[in-house]
Amino acid sequence: MDFIFFLEVLAGGLLAGVMYALVALGFVLIYKASGVFNFAQGAMVFFAALTYASLLKLGMPWWGALVATLAVMVVLGVAIERVVLRPLVNQPPITLFMATIGLTFVLEGLSQLVWGTQPHNLELGVSDVPMESLSRATGINISQFELFAAGVAGILVAVLAVFFQYTRVGRALRAVADDHQAALAVGIPLQHIWAIVWAVAGFVALVAGLLWGARTGVQYALTFIALKALPVLILGGFESILGAIVGGLIIGATEKLAEVYLGPMVGGGIESWFAYVVALLFLLVRPEGLFGEKHIDRV
Repeated sequence: MDFIFFLEVLAGGLLAGVMYALVALGFVLIYKASGVFNFAQGAMVFFAALTYASLLKLGMPWWGALVATLAVMVVLGVAIERVVLRPLVNQPPITLFMATIGLTFVLEGLSQLVWGTQPHNLELGVSDVPMESLSRATGINISQFELFAAGVAGILVAVLAVFFQYTRVGRALRAVADDHQAALAVGIPLQHIWAIVWAVAGFVALVAGLLWGARTGVQYALTFIALKALPVLILGGFESILGAIVGGLIIGATEKLAEVYLGPMVGGGIESWFAYVVALLFLLVRPEGLFGEKHIDRV
């Protein structure tokens, strides 16, 4: 019975980690192509979820709201690249980072100015209850919603992998990620590539926003989900899509196991901060992450 319970906790943690990985994917895409750490990714997730929920409340069918929100997020991503980041090309990284912090507050204010501050419940047609057939077969209770989220994340990662590996734009993106100057020298338009990356990041933010909005509700606190992605990025590496997935799984599993087995010893609440302890310890051993490249400075 104890082993079954352990497997249940572990499975729940792994599936929860997939949700963290979805947010981390948005960071990875932008950082990989442009070297910008987009602190506003959490605000983009909130903006997408609030837009979709508000359109549903206005009476739009789910498919219409989904298409409209996707269009809004793509336009938003391109506009951010054009208006905010393009004028700051070749500026120090800290300048770009501070710009994305400011962008976070702009998006939070804009979303609430347009759609209001009222929290929304978001239903995707999948209940957050144990899957009965799996429970009867294995004795392990796993949420239908978490299985659904894991499936969506798997499909999204597969699509991104195919996009990067086999399409012309994807190959250009990988070339830009490897060496900006070399890509520019062979005629790859960096600004167009960066606009595409931000548009894709907007799409990823939409997927993450719908899943997190359905799980926790569409509310202002959704912007802070970006902070939960930081330990994932530290473990997986800031430039690896696979690293975002693996890092999410590790963080999800360790924090859930810590909450169940170590929480009673420290009075509970360990789940909210244990991931940062894991990330801090990991930084001491491998600061570039599991799938990050080591940077050697020659002097």
